[in-house]
Amino acid sequence: MIDTRQMASDGYFNRTSSSRTVAAHQEALERCVARLKAMMPVVGLRNPKMGRSDNSWEYCGPFDWVISFQAGQYWLAAQLSGDPAFVVAAQARRQAFRHILATPLACDHDLGFQFSLSCVADWRMTGNEAARELALKAADVLSRRFDASGNYIRAWNPKPGNPQGSRFTAGRIIADTLQNLALLYWASIETGTAAYREIADAHAMTSMRHLVREDGSSYHTFVFDPASGEPRQGETHQGHADESFWSRGQAWMIHGFAQSYLYTGNPLYKQTAERLAAKFEQSMGQDKVPAWDFYLPADAKPWRDSSAGAITGAGLYILASVSADEDRRRWTAFADRLLDGLLETCDLTRDPKAQGMLAHGAAHVRSGVHDNMLPYGDYYFMEALMRSQGHTQFFW
Repeated sequence: MIDTRQMASDGYFNRTSSSRTVAAHQEALERCVARLKAMMPVVGLRNPKMGRSDNSWEYCGPFDWVISFQAGQYWLAAQLSGDPAFVVAAQARRQAFRHILATPLACDHDLGFQFSLSCVADWRMTGNEAARELALKAADVLSRRFDASGNYIRAWNPKPGNPQGSRFTAGRIIADTLQNLALLYWASIETGTAAYREIADAHAMTSMRHLVREDGSSYHTFVFDPASGEPRQGETHQGHADESFWSRGQAWMIHGFAQSYLYTGNPLYKQTAERLAAKFEQSMGQDKVPAWDFYLPADAKPWRDSSAGAITGAGLYILASVSADEDRRRWTAFADRLLDGLLETCDLTRDPKAQGMLAHGAAHVRSGVHDNMLPYGDYYFMEALMRSQGHTQFFW
């Protein structure tokens, strides 16, 4: 693990702008760790799903895609503090992940989110063989979702007893899956099995061709003919409209393509992450926190999405870490701007009544769920703060 006390002497900060607010980022990170520790007796073995209006948590059911973000935050806090209480709290959740793998209909493309931040993290932090075994099993299940006719990983499962829902899920990919590919890349390295990486690469290339638009914006989802694999059309699930521009979908892909570049060194992934990041930067205008959708009609309320800002910030720091000179400065400055916007307008770590860390998340605006705390916003807030400080040991 990196000792942040040595950062000033290794030349890192000397290579970046003197105006960087790194001290504020470190102070915020310490408040995040303190908030997690203080909330342990309240959260227990439950996993936050989203915030209520009073900034308390609603909790996940047994198979929720966000079930791992509490464990992920505990592993980050353990890395930062060395406090074994965080390790115990994260490992105590392992039975929930066993339960997912024992329930086939609960397994979908989000296995990467669920197992990278729990079991892969456990293996990397502690060398726990049981955690490694669960993560490898999850990677195997995820790999079996690959559809060779269209070269993609199916996002969601058919809906028993719901023909309309099953038609919607058939042949569909979504932007979020880019974040789940890290589980496959990790499994390929861990086992020496090339097929895991090949599947991840195939899906990434398909996403590059069909989710990323010519202007650098993106579709949330794309639909293929489920029988032939022929491409049909781009659509949305959580954005304002099919041809709009959902900011969190763009954020997933900025981080996902940058992370895929770290694993593979494929320059196309880096170039795609840069295109997506440049479009995100342009679309932000002078805003400090991104709107939930960048292509909204004039009469629509532009709810903010702090989670999109946090995810993008973390991805930008990855891009900065693999760039040189002007590009490195550009992506660092944009990431700093996003983090500073979150600290100025969304930071709850100074509010003793708040159970989470970031306000103004937009879970699913089209379903009426907005302006709330989100556990994935909190996780990526911590990750971005750590990357801002030069940390490099993560679980993706």
